Amino acid sequence: MGNKKTGMNPILPGFYPDPSICRVNNDYYLVTSTFAYFPGVPIFHSRDLVHWNQIGNILERKEQLPLVNAETSEGIFAPTLRYHDGTFYMITTNVTPTNDINNFIVTATDPAGPWSDPYPLDSAGIDPSLFFDDDGKCYYCGTQNRREGSRYFGDNEIYIQELDLNTMKLVGESYPAWHGALRGVEWPEGPHIYKKDGYYYLLISEAGTGHNHAVSIARSKSLTEPFTGHKANPIFTHRHLGYHYPIVNVGHPDIVETQNGEWWMVCLASRPRGGYYRNLGRETYLVPFIWEDGWPVINPGKGILEDTFPMPNLPAYEAKEIPAKEDFDTDTLPLHFMYLRNPKEENYSLTNRPGYLEMKPDADTLSSKGTPSYVCQRQLSFDFTAETKLSFSPAVENEQAGIAIYQSQSFNYQLLAGKKGDATVLSLVKTERDKVTVLKEEILDALYPDLTLRITENEQDLTFAYSVDGKSEKILADKVDARILSTDVAGGFVGNTIGLYATSNGEESSTVAAFDHFLYEDDNK
Repeated sequence: MGNKKTGMNPILPGFYPDPSICRVNNDYYLVTSTFAYFPGVPIFHSRDLVHWNQIGNILERKEQLPLVNAETSEGIFAPTLRYHDGTFYMITTNVTPTNDINNFIVTATDPAGPWSDPYPLDSAGIDPSLFFDDDGKCYYCGTQNRREGSRYFGDNEIYIQELDLNTMKLVGESYPAWHGALRGVEWPEGPHIYKKDGYYYLLISEAGTGHNHAVSIARSKSLTEPFTGHKANPIFTHRHLGYHYPIVNVGHPDIVETQNGEWWMVCLASRPRGGYYRNLGRETYLVPFIWEDGWPVINPGKGILEDTFPMPNLPAYEAKEIPAKEDFDTDTLPLHFMYLRNPKEENYSLTNRPGYLEMKPDADTLSSKGTPSYVCQRQLSFDFTAETKLSFSPAVENEQAGIAIYQSQSFNYQLLAGKKGDATVLSLVKTERDKVTVLKEEILDALYPDLTLRITENEQDLTFAYSVDGKSEKILADKVDARILSTDVAGGFVGNTIGLYATSNGEESSTVAAFDHFLYEDDNK
């Protein structure tokens, strides 16, 4: 990730949207959204702003993060991370319709956890943020429909209200702060408040999280009076660069001042490939800025996000490289592994068969809003190899196990091993717009309990292959179109994950699929 003089973007490649950052002395901490994945809200540590190590997951208990029947793009939206007087605060929204709590706060004294149970907030809207003023008072800042009535969908106001830290309740009057930079703009959202040189600054995003995403800023001498927008708004966007620019939909920023007086912004953006197709979702980027005449100037002289940038004036910090191959030799999964919605813990074991991840096929499938047996990690590039070695002896024909690449319950591909009669059958299953079809099927000449399954991607072409002896490989299907796994076809707010999967397709099962390893390797490194 860069040399001593140059940093490389994105600083967090893959599905890491809505970054929020805070500094504690010489240490930096960053969180991102996770939507319907569990555990929720990964937290990272750095000392140079460029190289990051994941130190935990903030929402790691079902009580903190109920995700029953969540759409893939529901769940956790836009966390904000802040630190005050020895305590870390993370505030966010769980938009899952079956959930009773909307906006909530969790706290910790150690950012690696454990974090508290949620403190629910009686507040409307999404994208909540916290601001601690010089007098120690805490203020909630969020997004909701205009109190006088919204004129259209996305006609929002940014509002501010005091938060009592003793009771974790909102108190006093709610003040409308700003409606965004442009009259008629949609979705002023993602607000953060900062104080500098006697002004309160309100930094937001506008125009939705798609191609027209933009960053705007306003300021006020008081938190209870309307904010005045900067005349140069939006201060940051890529929408004017066109659909062919390699970095698009820039927005949802948070800013930090280093101990050496530099200012840096983290934000989200996407990298389309093979046309305007954003399979990786929204990733986390870093960009420098300065202050001129009381307002930020982002990446002075250029005004855009770049692939490389001069390193911050900070001590060197090393990110531990995540091994490409996970051998399941410990009794816990690595921190970057995730489940889809709240996992049924009884369906997984790392101890029954040491060196293997055992998974019970569940009645729920990846093409449902249930809790399928699925362990995954994020897709990080458009050129990768993902592989597993599977030991699996299905008892009946509805039991299948294998490897999948997943955008949502409505759009995914699955390379699965099952049985037909006395023979192993390999199936490539496609879910597109909720319709499940078998694209390709191959019945082998016998039952093969041990198989190697592999997915590779080159640009937007997927290849699905298998091996019965671990040496010679046979392609089941190639040049399979990955574009349906992009936000631009599938919709929603997420990037792709790739993982291990076992299903009994609606029936009960007592069979076990054992995975010897999971390999994910970027082929363009």
